[in-house]
Amino acid sequence: MTKSSSAAEWRVTAGLLVLSAVPVIAGASRVAELASGAEATPANARFLAVPLPVVVHIISASLFCLLGALQFHRGLRRRRPRWHRIAGRVLVPCGLAAAGTGLWMTLYYPLPAGDGARFGALGLARLGFGTVMAVAIVLSFLAIRRRDIVRHRAWMIRAYAIGLGAGTQVLTHVPWVLVAGQPGTGTRAVLMIAGWVINVVLAERIIRRRPRPVRSRPGAAVDREHGAGHERGPVAERPRRGLGDLGRIG
Repeated sequence: MTKSSSAAEWRVTAGLLVLSAVPVIAGASRVAELASGAEATPANARFLAVPLPVVVHIISASLFCLLGALQFHRGLRRRRPRWHRIAGRVLVPCGLAAAGTGLWMTLYYPLPAGDGARFGALGLARLGFGTVMAVAIVLSFLAIRRRDIVRHRAWMIRAYAIGLGAGTQVLTHVPWVLVAGQPGTGTRAVLMIAGWVINVVLAERIIRRRPRPVRSRPGAAVDREHGAGHERGPVAERPRRGLGDLGRIG
């Protein structure tokens, strides 16, 4: 691996960590608020009344985003295959917990001001993207059990893109707030959905720009960077010469 490709990998990883930072910090602030016995307000009353789902959601989503960013560093996977496997075993339950609690909160928490109807555009988007995230994690897990590295990565990239939607939603909201002030119900729904859509579109571009898999010879290694536990499988990737862009992070 060249120095330029290694630097590019770290830039991608740093970018994902920065994108994760805002929702992680906001979530930590919410947990601290709940732990301190803060006074109830219209913004936090539903969390104070039933705190467990939001606490589980914040902790699991934070771990999913932060650990997931490191999983996309190809050099780190090669040098630390055991770390990759252990982190993956943490990511799967964290991702499912984040998606599951997100669905629960959408269905059962009282609606905050500005969210619109429970089954309006934003509510349906939350239910849809949350369901797809959970399904993608399950499919990724089943793929790695079959030693299908290519499909494992593709489904995990999709799940991670949806899980990181909260970070991109900050980017879609900030310009609007700076120019036009707080968005109304319809505009807020559009800006929230845009965050997920942007991530999913980028994820699909990344997946499709990966080299096509080729059939491996009997007994050939599929992807040595995953370690001995993932050595054999039905497909292998063509060799690559480094990490030139986001399309090769998975």
